[in-house]
Order: sequence, then C-alpha cells, then structure tokens
Amino acid sequence: MIRRLVPATERARLTALYGGLLLLAGCVLVGVIYACVQYGLDNRIGSAVTGVVPGGQAMPHSSATPPRDLVPSERAGKYARTQVVQVVAATTLNRLLTVSGIALAVFAVLSVVLAWWMAGRVLRPVGLITATARKLSGENLHQRIDLKGPPGELKQLADTFDQMLGRIEQLVGAQRRFAANAAHELRTPLAVQRAAAEIGLVDPDPERIRWIRDELLQVADSSEHLIESLLLLAASDQGLERREPVALDASVAAVAGEHHEEAGERGIALTTALEPLPVEGDPVLLTHLIRNLIGNALRYNHRGGSVHLTLVAADRTLRITNTGPLVPQDAVADLFEPFRRLNERRHAPGEGAGLGLALVASIARAHGGGATAAANPDGGLTVTVRFP
Repeated sequence: MIRRLVPATERARLTALYGGLLLLAGCVLVGVIYACVQYGLDNRIGSAVTGVVPGGQAMPHSSATPPRDLVPSERAGKYARTQVVQVVAATTLNRLLTVSGIALAVFAVLSVVLAWWMAGRVLRPVGLITATARKLSGENLHQRIDLKGPPGELKQLADTFDQMLGRIEQLVGAQRRFAANAAHELRTPLAVQRAAAEIGLVDPDPERIRWIRDELLQVADSSEHLIESLLLLAASDQGLERREPVALDASVAAVAGEHHEEAGERGIALTTALEPLPVEGDPVLLTHLIRNLIGNALRYNHRGGSVHLTLVAADRTLRITNTGPLVPQDAVADLFEPFRRLNERRHAPGEGAGLGLALVASIARAHGGGATAAANPDGGLTVTVRFP
C-alpha cells in the first residue's frame, strides 16, 4: 500500500517535494501571521474603542465580571466594552483564518502547478539524454545531444555523454576496420594455400611440388605470425593482469643483441645509448614492444642505413631512430592503426602484416604511457615511447 503512494516518476517525486516544501512554507507563514495578529489584539482593539463605549477608563479584558467597587453605570459600561472587544477580536481572527485558508488552498494548487513545471524544466536534459540513448545503434553513433543552455551540472552531464558517444564511435569504427582488415589479411594466405594445392594436384612434377611445399610452409609461417600478432594486440588492449619491476635498459640490450646478426646481414648499423630505467609492467609485453620497434626499424630501412636506440631516464622515454624511405608527416599518425602501411602490401617474404606500430601503441597504453612518431627529414622515422 505504501509503495502505491510513492510517485512512480522522478518528475512526480520532484513535484511532490517542491510542492510539499512550498505548502509547508505557506502553512508556516499563515501560522506566524496568525500568532502575530492574535498577540495583544484585545488591548489594541480596547484602546481603539475607548471613549466610544460608555464606561470611562479601560479595564482588563481578561475579566468578564466588573469589579464591585464601581458604580452600577460604570460597571455596565466596562462590561459592555469588554464584550465588544472580545467579539471584535474573535471575528477578526475568524476572518483572518478564513481568508488565510482560502489563500493557502489557492497557493497549494499554484505550488503544485509550479513544481510540476519546474521539475519538467530541470529534467528536460535528462529526457534528451534518455531519448538519444534509446535511438542509438551501431548505425547512428554520430548523433549528439548538443544541449544548449547555461553551464551547470546537467549541461556537464550532457557534454560528458556526447564525449562518451564520440569515444564509442571511434572505438566501434576502429573495431570494424580492424575486423575487415583482419579478415582480408587472413583470407589472402588461405587463397594462396588453396591455389598452391590446386597447382600441385594438376602438375605432380617433383620440382613443382617441392616449390609448392616451400610456398605453403612460408604462407603457414606468415599466417601463424599474423595470428600471434592479433592475439597479442587483443591481450594488450585488455590491459595488464599483473605488474612487476622490469629493468627496461636490460630488456632493450637483450632484444638489440638478438637483432645484431640480422642488422649485419642487412648492412645496417644498430647502436644503443641506454640509461638505467626501471618500469612497472609486464616483461613479456615490454619485450614484444622493443622487438616490434627494432624489427620495424630494420625492415623499413636500406643497406648502409642505421638504427639508434636511446633510453633516457630523466624523461622516462625510449626513442628509436632509423634511416629509410621518406615518410609524409601527415601519414605518420595512420601508421599506428592496425594493418596500416606506407605502401600497399605485396605479400613478399619477410614483409610485415602492418601491426608493428599498432602493437607498440597498444602496449604503451596498457602501461599508462603513449607512443608518438615523427618523420625524419632525410627519411625514416623517430618513434618515442614514454612511460609514466
């Protein structure tokens, strides 16, 4: 029974609250006025009628029986004056209560109407947010509330909701692009494997079968590397499950040592300048970050080029600079997107899948940092990873 009496909507609750407060204020005001008017009313009325009713001097109104020491005429005059004072005071207070009651009833109706209108005005932004949220789907994430009005808590709420929609739109768009690119990247090696198998079935020449076998193994290795990269990207996007102290300088030195032989075969000078830098994070993910940085710097380079790694403890940055082809400055930011390359993929041996810098950025974000890049004037990139 009590639950049925509780208003079902926020507007009704606010109306009941505002209306109740206004009605309570009206009742208090009527009570204060009544008490102030009642206080000393008999004396003021008695003073006003003195000389009008026969009887001489004023007498206390609290006694309806005149004193015995007065003559009968004086006693009758005083008694009559007392009766007039009491009747006028009672009539005045009754009239005051009647008028106050009528005014209070009108005020109660007006307060409920005003409270209902005020609650609607206050809750209008909430209604807009609710209506926008109901209309949202994957196809219209571009819609915004765009609430017009003076600064305030509800304006901040609407603006925050618009900003959240913007982030969701970016994430959904990035996921769609990622899914489409991943499907394309996985479909290509499967098509190559199918074509190679069909060629082998048509022409059973031993040399061709040997070539097809090598091709299938190469495609399988490439697919395995792509799947591992996708899984690693998904894991880093989910954040860190555990943290432990990692000597980043030792990790950089170890990974750089792994690539010295490859750098020598490519004719690239790989150098380091490392300062001690402890980092709280996942050692496996940090190793992948360093490996991707060095692998990209070697892959997109030229013979006689260089790769230089710098670890600065003062600003907690890992910076890698490499020579290579000229990179347009406006294309640098896109390189951190999955499957984005400066040139179209040719599926040549040793060619990356376009996930290197995307993994670097994702791992850096998982550690509370960030990755940026800048095109070098003579070619190549300078990638900077900053740790918190």
